[in-house]
Amino acid sequence: MININHLNVNEKPVMFTGIIEGLGKIVKFGTTTNSRSAAKMHIDLGRISRGLKVGDSVAINGVCLTAIKISKGITEFEMIGETIKKTNLGSLQRGDKVNIERSLKIGQRLEGHFVLGHVDGVGIISKIEKQSNQIQLWIKIPQELSKYVIKKGSITVDGISLTVVDVLKNQFSVSLIPHTVKITNLSYKKIGDKVNIETDILGKYILSDD
Repeated sequence: MININHLNVNEKPVMFTGIIEGLGKIVKFGTTTNSRSAAKMHIDLGRISRGLKVGDSVAINGVCLTAIKISKGITEFEMIGETIKKTNLGSLQRGDKVNIERSLKIGQRLEGHFVLGHVDGVGIISKIEKQSNQIQLWIKIPQELSKYVIKKGSITVDGISLTVVDVLKNQFSVSLIPHTVKITNLSYKKIGDKVNIETDILGKYILSDD
């Protein structure tokens, strides 16, 4: 049972599924003197910007951000220091590709799993094993996240809903089909790269009630 004390009733409820709609391209990234934010990021969302409005939530590499300006498909987002500290967004540069998913609307199908866009930590790609019809990706994660990662459970990697294949101490693996690699930024990743990790929300609530 979900403990209502964990929920902030003042926050706008936002949910994602981990099904990536496409890639965005960073066109500008830099720090700001604005006291409300530590950095601003301008992203070319292309077709994904259609219908997007200022104030809408968008998951960028699995991080829930708010669109503050939109002009001809270029969307501006602000990030606070905590976001930069706990995610891989602070290491992005102009020209980098990022995974994009707009927030789930009531009545839409849930084809991935429940994703909040609240990243738990940053993992590091430790091994890439190419097979005939898939790629197995091994990711090293902070020790404190290991208890939330279970074999055959759900996990979000850079905003992508995936299933855990194997777990070994503070590492886990996922299998990627060609379609996933093609439409996400994982096709650009290499060993040593950082990825945002959000563990399964259901597992968090179960463990928090113990």
